[in-house]
Order: sequence, then structure tokens, then C-alpha cells
Amino acid sequence: MDLSRVIVGPIVTEKSERLKAGTHRTYTMHIASEATKVDVKNALKRHYELDVTSVRVIWVRAKTRAIGHGAEMEKRHRYKKALVTAAAKSKPLDLASFKSS
Repeated sequence: MDLSRVIVGPIVTEKSERLKAGTHRTYTMHIASEATKVDVKNALKRHYELDVTSVRVIWVRAKTRAIGHGAEMEKRHRYKKALVTAAAKSKPLDLASFKSS
């Protein structure tokens, strides 16, 4: 997979900000559906110069709502997210500072 297309964007919630700011140094991001843990780690190393300790990948289920007569409406599409723990010696991650090779 093309490493420049692995990371789609950050996930900004109260919980993700708490994990990022504390001693955890864990960043939450939306990734491409075909991306693997190795792809995420290599993309962060190449394009953001981040040393990664661990990568956890999670599929977030779609959120649906019944609209009558057995039909359902999808309120939120399913997506893949990654929880990335940075090494203690690495610099903080800034997703706006993309470096192309």
C-alpha cells in the first residue's frame, strides 16, 4: 500500500486528547481500510518521523437506525482506526507536518 495514503486524519475526542496529553503518549487516528499495523508504523516513521512503540487497530462498527418497515438508515459508516503509542524519546506527533519523500 502507498504509505502516503495510510493515515486519513486524526480523531479528536475528549478521550483521545486525554490519552495524547498524559504520560500515555497515545495518538488516535483514522486510517485507510486496507492498512495494516506495519503500514501505519512505516508511514509514521517515514512521513512524520515518529518512533512507534505499538500500534493497535480497531474496526469501528457502523451506527444504524430503523426507519420503518424493516429498512435501516446508516448514521455513521464503518471505519478503521489506529491507536499508536509513541516511544518516550520521540517528539510529539503533529499530523499537519506531512513530509513527502
